[in-house]
Amino acid sequence: MINCLPCSQGVLWLSVSIAVLSVFVLVVDVYLNGNRMIGFSNGVRKLSIKIGQTKPSKMTFGGLHCKARCEIYPRTKDVKRFKVPDDKVRWNVPFPEYSPPSFTTETVLSGPYYADPDICSGKGEITKWNEIDGKVSRVSFEGKYEVVDGLPLNPVGRTGIKHRGCLGRWGPNHAADPIVTRWKRTEDDEIVKGEDGKQVMEFVSVQRRDNREWAIPGGMVEPGSLVSATIKQEFGEEAMNSLEMSEEEKKEMHDKIEDFLSHGDKVYEGYVDDPRNTDNAWMETTAYHFHDNDGTKVGQFNLHAGDDAMAVQWMVCNSSINLYASHKSFLQEAAKRIDASW
Repeated sequence: MINCLPCSQGVLWLSVSIAVLSVFVLVVDVYLNGNRMIGFSNGVRKLSIKIGQTKPSKMTFGGLHCKARCEIYPRTKDVKRFKVPDDKVRWNVPFPEYSPPSFTTETVLSGPYYADPDICSGKGEITKWNEIDGKVSRVSFEGKYEVVDGLPLNPVGRTGIKHRGCLGRWGPNHAADPIVTRWKRTEDDEIVKGEDGKQVMEFVSVQRRDNREWAIPGGMVEPGSLVSATIKQEFGEEAMNSLEMSEEEKKEMHDKIEDFLSHGDKVYEGYVDDPRNTDNAWMETTAYHFHDNDGTKVGQFNLHAGDDAMAVQWMVCNSSINLYASHKSFLQEAAKRIDASW
């Protein structure tokens, strides 16, 4: 004969067992996520805060490139792309009549320090595709790209022009973009809200000298350099004109930038829909968001356009802004992450 607990005691025992197991799972979860508990209630509090502040996953490019198929190639007047309709962008779609022109600027062909050799003319060769080649990263954030007839293929698809255009590297050309933001405020220091009831975000925008389009300040990551160092350097040069500063002014600026631009959130890492892209060379970037929530840090920055920028200003972020390349999508992701108006 099997001895059984009375029904009420069985239910009670089951409830206690479930509660103990739940506590154990919670403790393990909190511990593995890096939180050291000082008592159970503190662990629960930390866990709830972590869940409540979970940010969206990093955005990806996806879709088709559009600006990379602009009719006239940038910085030229008569270099036209072969027209590529939307349904023929992907390399796996047959397009037998596709015959794009070859184009690389004379500047790039002259062999500046940032440019690869012209492998099409036999002046050099590149064998380490999809890997680190000395100090140069030929790794794409989009994954492994194909190499056909000795040339890398744009991972998104056809652009209507081949070779390098005005880009120095075959394959991925890596850049870094700092998104520096604050809340828009009234003269009474009240935060402005949009029609959706959310707080309005402003960002530091520079006007590019080459095409007069507004953009996020940023630049190319030099071989062997860190993204973080590039972000600080480019923001200083384009948004604060550090190239024209005295040594004392540079030191003061460096101290401010070093502090503020050392704590950001990565919002994007991947392909950029850039008008300079070609079938064999393309832009990729890492974009970080730096937000001054109380307005006491970036308010100290003396914005002054320099280097490749002809103007700089605080610009309101919303769905109607028109920015260079994929920069608008980066701003949209940054706004979403801090629940700002868009």
